Amino acid sequence: MDTSITRRDFLGATLLASGTALLGGLTPDELLATGSSPSAQATSVTDELTGYGGIGDYANSNGNTFEVLSAGHRLRDRAYESLAPVDTGEIYDCVIVGGGISGIAAALFFLRQAGPNKTILLLENHPIFGGEAKQNEFDVDGHHLTVHQGSAIYQIPYPHSFIARFYDSIGLHAPRLTYQSWGGSGPEMPTGRTPYESPGLPTGQYAFYFGAKFGAQPGVLLVDPLGKDLQAAPLSPLTKVELLRWFRGLSTEKVKFRHPQYEGDPISRYLDTITLEQHYMERFSISQETIRTFLSPVEGGGSGLGPDALSAYNDYAYEALHPYEAAGEMDQMFPGGNATIARLMMKTLIPASISGEPTVAGATNGKIQFAALDDPHSPARIRLSSTVLSVQHDGDPDKSETLAITYENRSRLFKIKARSAVMAGGSWTTKHIIRDLPEPQRAAYAQFYRSPCMMANVAVRNWRFLKKAGITGCRWFDGVGNYFDVTRKALVGDTEKTINPDFPVVLSIKVLYPHPGLSTEEQGNKGRLELLSTSFKEYERRIRQQFTEMFERYGFDAQREIAGIILNRWGHAYVSPQPGFFFGKNGQPAPREVLRNTPHGRVAFANTDLAGAMDHRNSILEAHRAVQQLFDQVLT
Repeated sequence: MDTSITRRDFLGATLLASGTALLGGLTPDELLATGSSPSAQATSVTDELTGYGGIGDYANSNGNTFEVLSAGHRLRDRAYESLAPVDTGEIYDCVIVGGGISGIAAALFFLRQAGPNKTILLLENHPIFGGEAKQNEFDVDGHHLTVHQGSAIYQIPYPHSFIARFYDSIGLHAPRLTYQSWGGSGPEMPTGRTPYESPGLPTGQYAFYFGAKFGAQPGVLLVDPLGKDLQAAPLSPLTKVELLRWFRGLSTEKVKFRHPQYEGDPISRYLDTITLEQHYMERFSISQETIRTFLSPVEGGGSGLGPDALSAYNDYAYEALHPYEAAGEMDQMFPGGNATIARLMMKTLIPASISGEPTVAGATNGKIQFAALDDPHSPARIRLSSTVLSVQHDGDPDKSETLAITYENRSRLFKIKARSAVMAGGSWTTKHIIRDLPEPQRAAYAQFYRSPCMMANVAVRNWRFLKKAGITGCRWFDGVGNYFDVTRKALVGDTEKTINPDFPVVLSIKVLYPHPGLSTEEQGNKGRLELLSTSFKEYERRIRQQFTEMFERYGFDAQREIAGIILNRWGHAYVSPQPGFFFGKNGQPAPREVLRNTPHGRVAFANTDLAGAMDHRNSILEAHRAVQQLFDQVLT
């Protein structure tokens, strides 16, 4: 279990606590409780937190690395205020804060509408663009494996919709993807197109694992749990009944539940007045204990926390994006998730940014040309590893002609000017960056809560142990994360044509941090502390031990099978909408609408936060609205 795999030589794990003090603002008493010293070296913390990053363009940007987190918390604590920035003398027609999908989309929309001789600059705090739409890459025994870090799902749009036209404009002309075919011996085993489908559950090729938390020593790996009516599970009869009702999708309601027909209809407004937990209890007659023990956080609307902390409408907000259901298989996924979409967008914005043709294959296979990203001869530029610290109007926001923007790049401060700006980063940073933010917008941002997530990508040399168990997916209820599924990859880039249990595969484990019973804000804060106070080495140990406990009986050996682990930590991964977030309450407007309605002076607000549903399509739509507001109300 202690065999070193894909990490650097780390120093003592206790050093991490000092980094957590910097990142999470621990008090001296809390610091002493961790057994650490405030004087521990930050360089060792970097290794302890970040860990191995894989190969390729994203090797130095797996999630929020220690450097990114440190810069963000210097922003939060205003640690830079006593320092004088260097004025570069640059002035841009628009500066976009954030180089994720929303930021790149805003840049595309701005240049398309602004006309010739206009200039834009994107400032991105990570070492690479894409935001959460990034990927990890492994080389396992000569097999190149690509997997998502965060943003993943890509759905087929209606053929003539705004999103379809946008896809077409960036070179995504054929929205339907094709996938690997079965190449293993014996009958085909069920594999999904995404890690979130559990295709083996209804066919019996899936397992539930119950460990020490349920008094099972050794643990119970129950294959085909639904087909066997959970008979061997160490659960009470009532809990079994409730879980079977949930997983079989049987509703006990007297009147069949009717989904919202459009955003803002009476159904959606009612759902926004109650928690998702209340909704599940009403709709499925499931007890609070069962929800909090077995369904939280996986069934929390994909927003990182338990259903008790979220608006019930959160579970249905995605439907307002209207996927093209007639297409059949709606949920799709590129091998690296939506990193492919981010790369296509960047290739369109700055053609020299990625080598190769402006196609899906070209953007996927090409290498990022980092020197071309910040070319002074290009109308569009992106400056990486640049954390924006301050955006402020030069004078009265209603009369000012320019903005002053300060950012940090490699421990140095710089100052530039802009005629307009789009805030395309997250709500947790925007509220600190805009120094002259009016009180209504500041109060609105105070109602945005975020929750953490860690995507643990585990590369195994083969998955014969799963085939021997007769499963392609598993779910557990105690430990690191909650589930994984073997997925077949879209045939993009250098993806192998077939999927085979004898070949390497990456098993993605989404780790969420619910704390049922606490408020939305408290759950997020407590989860972040857990995320940032656990070293890479400790997470690695837990994952290896967990796989061993579940699959050793089927021939799994951690030292032999696990080829690499990459952890992608996202401290503010999800917007977590509480009741009232979508449509307001007590006669007050919804916080998102306060920010959507109009720019603040020369600053417009984008980012998927403002939709309340984490989806790259919302990132694009919010960017379009923000840029349009600049042209309609600000720029002349």
